[in-house]
Amino acid sequence: MILEKLHTSLHELATTLDGKVKITPVYREIYATDASIYYEKPVGVAFPKNDRDVQKIILWANAQNCPIIPRGAGTSLAGQVVGSGLIVDVSRYMNQVLEVNDEENWVHIQPGIVLDELNQYLKKHNRLFGPETSTANRCVLGGMLGNNSCGLHSLVYGNV
Repeated sequence: MILEKLHTSLHELATTLDGKVKITPVYREIYATDASIYYEKPVGVAFPKNDRDVQKIILWANAQNCPIIPRGAGTSLAGQVVGSGLIVDVSRYMNQVLEVNDEENWVHIQPGIVLDELNQYLKKHNRLFGPETSTANRCVLGGMLGNNSCGLHSLVYGNV
């Protein structure tokens, strides 16, 4: 009964988003695991397209007392992106470089951008985002920040 109520409410949420919401058994099964051994079916999966969608999802989750689980590529090894709440997958739509400022040495990105794709983009600016993770061709920056990912040579950069 509780799951049915949440699914009805998720259908209503979906009508307000630019992105998508999926509650089918297939999507719930796909997102029930990550690169770890853990398994737990979420209530559904949201794919926000922009900041407004993320805000709406958070407000919905608060009103429904439903946990949200931010997720990117699902490369975490300890079950960080597995849970019974609403998975919020930022990798599908929120994966762009928004701005590079060469003078001040910063980049504005969305959380779903893949590390290797970011570094390929930054190459033409003679820049590199330093963490060297083994999953660089699929891990996303939002997940890297959430997991404090640093990679094999984290202590080497900047030392002479």
